[in-house]
Amino acid sequence: MNRFKSSALSLAAAFAATACSPVPGQAADPAHPTVVELFQSQGCSSCPPANANLLAVADRPDILALSFGVTYWDDLGWKDTFAKDQFTRRQWDYAHGLHHSNVFTPQVVVNGRRDGVGARPGDFAGLIRAGERGLGGPAVSLDKGFVSLGAAAAPARPADVWLVRYDPRVVQVPIKRGENGGKTLPHRNVVRELARVGAWSGAAGRLALPPAADPNLKTAILVQLPGGGPILAAARG
Repeated sequence: MNRFKSSALSLAAAFAATACSPVPGQAADPAHPTVVELFQSQGCSSCPPANANLLAVADRPDILALSFGVTYWDDLGWKDTFAKDQFTRRQWDYAHGLHHSNVFTPQVVVNGRRDGVGARPGDFAGLIRAGERGLGGPAVSLDKGFVSLGAAAAPARPADVWLVRYDPRVVQVPIKRGENGGKTLPHRNVVRELARVGAWSGAAGRLALPPAADPNLKTAILVQLPGGGPILAAARG
């Protein structure tokens, strides 16, 4: 058993919760997508089932599915081709925000509010239902290099505004070594850029966005309480 799998198994049974828009709405519609983040590694033999579940919902207009490669498997035989230290730090933020003592893969985080392993389709679907963020949060719209944020009830502390750039294409990755050696694993909606572009404290505002380094990447915005807190709003271009 690998050094992270035991943590994942012990946590899987105990996952729980952590913790007005001009156009308010429930999450789980195209204007207010549910944000489903998968933290995984190409070197993790437990990750392909959760990755398959993410691929299965990637086309749903009510879901923003994002795949983050983490780095802490890179010394076990295979270096993840998409992993960044920044993404590992984001997962550690969620560990703190969700009151976990460690990080693990696979980990599915829904709206920053619920998390689990997500390897079984039923469990994955249950996390999406349980992570509903309900009413509230600012209206968010993207247009020509800017993001507009609507006025809404101010959060207890300023929320971070994150720019996410991800690849919507299916990328087949041949794994040559490690636990998944000999397999070719499909990846989709792989996050390639993540940057904090500002803050939101309840007032309407507009923020400029840097151009994408790769024109094939799609753009999304997350409005999120700091330190791995709940996601208040999300939109994609």
